[in-house]
Amino acid sequence: MAIVSSAAGSAPGPGSTRGARPRPEAVDATRLIDPASQPGDETDLPLREDSLRPRRLADYIGQSELKQVLGIAVTATQSRGEALDHVLLYGPPGLGKTTMALVLAEELGVRCRITSAPALERPRDIVGLLVNLQPRELLFIDEIHRLNRVAEEILYPAMEDFRLDLTVGKGTTARTRTLPLAPFTLVGATTRAGSLSSPLRDRFGLIQRLEFYGLEDLQAIVERAAGLLGLVLEPAAALEVARRCRGTPRIANRLLRRVRDVAAVGGHGAIGAGLVAEALSLHRVDDRGLDASDRRLLTLLLEGHGGGPVGLDTLAAALGEDPATLETVVEPYLLQLGFLQRTPRGRVATEAARRHLAWEAAA
Repeated sequence: MAIVSSAAGSAPGPGSTRGARPRPEAVDATRLIDPASQPGDETDLPLREDSLRPRRLADYIGQSELKQVLGIAVTATQSRGEALDHVLLYGPPGLGKTTMALVLAEELGVRCRITSAPALERPRDIVGLLVNLQPRELLFIDEIHRLNRVAEEILYPAMEDFRLDLTVGKGTTARTRTLPLAPFTLVGATTRAGSLSSPLRDRFGLIQRLEFYGLEDLQAIVERAAGLLGLVLEPAAALEVARRCRGTPRIANRLLRRVRDVAAVGGHGAIGAGLVAEALSLHRVDDRGLDASDRRLLTLLLEGHGGGPVGLDTLAAALGEDPATLETVVEPYLLQLGFLQRTPRGRVATEAARRHLAWEAAA
C-alpha cells in the first residue's frame, strides 16, 4: 500500500503567498493512502504494522454488526454514485478504527487522507486539507474530540453542505467568501465520544462503537498475523496470545512480535504454547493479560490498604504514577475483568483479584 506524506497546511489558501515554505511542524501531518497500490509494491521494504492490517471488509475479523452496517452503506452509496455519509467510530484504543477507515477507502475505491486533530492547530491547516480533497475521497481525523472550536466551526458547513465559509479582512473591511468543496466523507475516530460537541456529533450520519474482541476472533487475528509474519504458530500458541492481549488486536500483534523475537533468538521453528508463555513472562504479562502496572496497583490495594477503598490520588502518589494515567490506562482493563471497583469512597480490589494474585503467586 503506497503512502505519500504531505503537509496539512501546504495548500495555498486565501491570502497565502505562492511558493511559501510550509511550517516545519505541519510536515507529515497527513498521509495519502492509495487503494490502487498492491501489497507487492513494498516487497523490498521491511514489514510494518500497516502490512498486518486487513484491506477489505471480508478480511476484517470481528465486529460483525459494524461490518454489516458499513457494508450496506458502502453498497448503497456506490449504487447511487455518491460520497459515503460521514462516519464516527468510537471505542477503546487499539480496536481497529484507523484500519476500518482504510478498509472503507479500499471498498469505495478512493484515497484516504489521514491526519489527527492535534495536527490541525490553525484554520489554514484544515482549510488546506478540505480544498484539496477529490470527489468522494475519505478524510480520516484521529482523536477528533481534540479539535479546537475554530476547526469545528469550519467543519460544520463543510460536512453538511460541502462548502467553506471564510472571512477575509478585518473590522469594517471584513467580508465573507464561500468556496464550494467536492463531496467527501469525513471519518472521525475517538476514544471519548462524550467529549465531542453535539453540533459536530450530530453531523455524522453513521455513528458506530467498536467493541472488545472475543477470544475466537482474537485467535483468528493472531493466526492471520502469524501467517503474514512468516511464523509457524500452533493453534494452542495462538490461543495463548489471544488470552493475554486484553481483547485488543493491537496488543495481540505487539505480543506476537515479542514472541517472534524470543523464537528467533532461541532458534525455535514451530511456536508452541509453552514458548508463548515463556516469552511473555519475560515481559511480565500473565495469563489474563495483566502486566506489572496492573499487579502493582492490585497488590497495593490488597496488601497495603486491606482491599480498599482508597482514593485515586493516594494510589497515584504511592505508585509514583500520574492519576490520569491510572484512570485511563491501568484501571479500565481491571474494571472489565471485575478485579477493581470504583466507589464514591475510592477504589476497591475485589475477591476475584485476590484469588488471581494468590493463584499467580502459587504458580
